Amino acid sequence: VIGGAGHVGLPLSLMLAEAGLDVVVIDRDAQKLRQIEQGSFPYMEEMSDSYLSRSKEWSIAYTTQYEPIQACDVIFFTVGTPVDEHLNPDLEPVYESLELVKPFLKTGQCVVLRSTLFPGTSENVVGLLEKSGLDVSVCFCPERIAQGQGFVELKQIPQIVAASDTRGLEVARDIFSRLALNVIELSFVEAELAKLFCNTWRYVQFAIANEFYEISTSKGLDFERIRSAMMLDYERMASFPRPGFAAGPCLFKDTMQLASYSRDFFRLGHQAMLTNETMPDFMVNMAKREMDLRDKTVGMLGMAFKPNNDDIRESLAYRLKRLLFYEGAKVLCTDPYVRDPTFVPLEVVLRDSEAIFIGCPHDVYGEIVFGKEQRVFDCWGPSWR
Repeated sequence: VIGGAGHVGLPLSLMLAEAGLDVVVIDRDAQKLRQIEQGSFPYMEEMSDSYLSRSKEWSIAYTTQYEPIQACDVIFFTVGTPVDEHLNPDLEPVYESLELVKPFLKTGQCVVLRSTLFPGTSENVVGLLEKSGLDVSVCFCPERIAQGQGFVELKQIPQIVAASDTRGLEVARDIFSRLALNVIELSFVEAELAKLFCNTWRYVQFAIANEFYEISTSKGLDFERIRSAMMLDYERMASFPRPGFAAGPCLFKDTMQLASYSRDFFRLGHQAMLTNETMPDFMVNMAKREMDLRDKTVGMLGMAFKPNNDDIRESLAYRLKRLLFYEGAKVLCTDPYVRDPTFVPLEVVLRDSEAIFIGCPHDVYGEIVFGKEQRVFDCWGPSWR
């Protein structure tokens, strides 16, 4: 599993080993591999301790070297696929990994692309390997798990598989049938779009909730009261999300990949991006209507990109922190899960701050009783507390 110590690769590797397969985890991060071998999961993941402790009984090895690929039947790629500074897909990590692996590939092997891919990339990979004289099967089987839920959701969510030939399709079906309840076969482009559509759909839903929140708040109304009334015993509204920061390493960049694929005619995706990315700006403007932020000490609770997690990738809490700094405020940050030497203890933030901003609504903050004179700015709504 290439990139096997990451958020996607490590849960997959351990579950493959649990299913009785011989697994080699290959990752550039030697320190992270040592941490795993010593029995410590490198990030927050539900059920991780159980899997890691039981993995001692399974056939799983960890290395930074690519030579073991020669003895493998199936090679998974779980490298990240970000967007660049112009919001275009950056596929360099995929092609760079392939170039590193190619010298160790051999005829008859199966390459499984697990990363989110710009439509058409899987076919390009097939052509690239064929030009190298390699007779290998190529599969695209996109990961569909939520951050922190890999061990749970991989078994629950149907797995989408696509392949360049019958042999690859049989391999993908066989492997994922051991892990998931259902396997769905699509073509390469169908599978690539299915992944982008799923994440874009969620991103747009969050944007709608955030737009409704901004409309209500700007009119002096309590959006949570409206939202609660909308959803009460009304099945068609059951999936309506609460407002908040729609961030992280997947939803935003996958929406931008879809916009790029549609040659930038995907106006809904761009509008969702503008709405979601400017939620911190809306919070700051909301605060400025009530107080002068210059020379004020303000606190931020939670810096991860989602609740009850330690992942700060693309977290909008850091944008909020920066905007508050631009307004001349002294910003005190705290997070029980994120390690940062500049953070201060929760009690210090609560004691010294004239205003509190909720950057990420971790459950541990739900029971906090704020001071009577302390203004709290919380775009997530009181329902999480």
